[in-house]
Amino acid sequence: MAAAVMELYPNAKHTIGPAIENGFYYDFDFGDEKITEADLPKIEKKMRDLASSFKSFDKVEVSPKEALAKFKDNPYKKELIEELKEKGETITFVKSGDFVDLCRGGHTENPDKELKHFKLLSIAGAYWRGSEKNKMLTRIYGTAFASKEELDEYLTNIEEAKKRDHRKLGRELDLFTFSDLVGSGLPLYTPKGALIRRLINEHVENVQAKQGYQQVWTPQISKADLFKTSGHYDKYKDSMFRVVSNYSDEEFFLKPMNCPQHTQIYASRPRSYKDLPIRLTDFAMLYRDEKPGELSGLARVRAFSQDDCHIFCREDQVDAEVDRALEMTREIMKTYGFKYKYRLSTRDPKHPEKYIGDPKVWDKVEKWAEKIMERNKIDHFDGPGEAAFYAPKMDLIATDGLGREWQLSTVQIDFFLPERFNLTFTDDKGKEQRPVMIHRAIIGSPERFLMILLEHFGGAFPTWLSPVQVKVLPITDKVNSYAKTVFDSLLKEGIRVELADKNDTLGAKIRDAQMEKVPYMVILGEREEKEGKISVRTRDGKDLGQKDLDTFAKGILKEIAEKTLL
Repeated sequence: MAAAVMELYPNAKHTIGPAIENGFYYDFDFGDEKITEADLPKIEKKMRDLASSFKSFDKVEVSPKEALAKFKDNPYKKELIEELKEKGETITFVKSGDFVDLCRGGHTENPDKELKHFKLLSIAGAYWRGSEKNKMLTRIYGTAFASKEELDEYLTNIEEAKKRDHRKLGRELDLFTFSDLVGSGLPLYTPKGALIRRLINEHVENVQAKQGYQQVWTPQISKADLFKTSGHYDKYKDSMFRVVSNYSDEEFFLKPMNCPQHTQIYASRPRSYKDLPIRLTDFAMLYRDEKPGELSGLARVRAFSQDDCHIFCREDQVDAEVDRALEMTREIMKTYGFKYKYRLSTRDPKHPEKYIGDPKVWDKVEKWAEKIMERNKIDHFDGPGEAAFYAPKMDLIATDGLGREWQLSTVQIDFFLPERFNLTFTDDKGKEQRPVMIHRAIIGSPERFLMILLEHFGGAFPTWLSPVQVKVLPITDKVNSYAKTVFDSLLKEGIRVELADKNDTLGAKIRDAQMEKVPYMVILGEREEKEGKISVRTRDGKDLGQKDLDTFAKGILKEIAEKTLL
């Protein structure tokens, strides 16, 4: 792609172009020239013309002087070369066809035979090196597969993903909005969106309350000293919102996570071994100062919550507590129909400076986490470098209806925060001991989870989660009185129901209900009124025929109670 762009736009400057999970991108500085997605077919055609000339990828080591001479007119490449020179790292060029680039290598061996099934996808703006202080570049995204069938399947999924885009569905279904006056990355939930968000949280709370978890509530700001003690200040200060007081010189921050505050609830009174485990849950709001260019609907926001839990326990209780958390996660994932696997997120061995605590404790906990996964017969893969700075993680990766993967729940066995906050309990011999702190979330952020569910279900939520579960549609004004009686009866049963009694055609009412993704429509005409029946239709157009109102209501209530997936 870079070779094609440089042939078509010789004044452009190419910068960085990595492979990513579902393809690749390359960032370009086109100067005063503007390109749009309408130019992608032209670039793609040039790529196909060049592909046959890419017989191999030839890698050669060069000196910093040679590299700087080659890219003397490209300030972006020169910056990269100077960095490599300063670090004393090897500088390599890779050549294919007539194109030479600064590159580490690691390519296919037969490009002219294998680079056949590719497609350019989109254009976006991207700051150089991801910093808003730098120039905005043009990023071109593309993808490539080993076969035409795989490429076609991927492109079909992209089109389906556009239809299911949660930002589009959020507007259409009136679930949430954003306001420039409120601020970017700060979602506002409408009554319907707030209801779904509450139902998601209540489901988690109902499951965990049965297991002895107790909900707490903590303030949304804290003194900087709290985060300095926990270690979050040093790691995340740049992504935390600073709060200024008119009456104090103390430094405060909006909290980006709950765990430091939960340590203070634990520390608020003496603890005995008989008190443990203590399981604290929290749905309080959190805030992170995400970069503007990375904000994306509900996928990346500045204001969010978590189904957070912190368990303070003895070391001999850890296995049982983690097993309990994994079992609850299993139950909740089954409710939503997600397939999933686990990632064992461990340290990055090349960067030990990223982590706090004794490496020997890390070794112990990483091996312990692996044994827990094996004991629970959990299919998992390794994720070096994905650990939190204070603990390895057992991360659940869910697959949605489009085959995309999302990290949701996590379990972390943490020995270090109890040490940093000097948390203790008295054992059965009267001696002070250090508790273990287990961090646990199941759905993660309800805001992000709502986004995933919207796209997973395409907005067609299961009945228990739908803001409106039934819509009553009178065919004519003559049956409005009967329709109101049916509406009142369903409402009395606790079913979320709406009455479409405005002066409109039945076809228009059905169309509106389908656009709103309402699971069931109750259609009422003179015959239904005369027979004391209702006619039922589903949102996907299936006619369920006539039913007794009582039988229908009981069926809906059963679906809601069992959280049935349609």
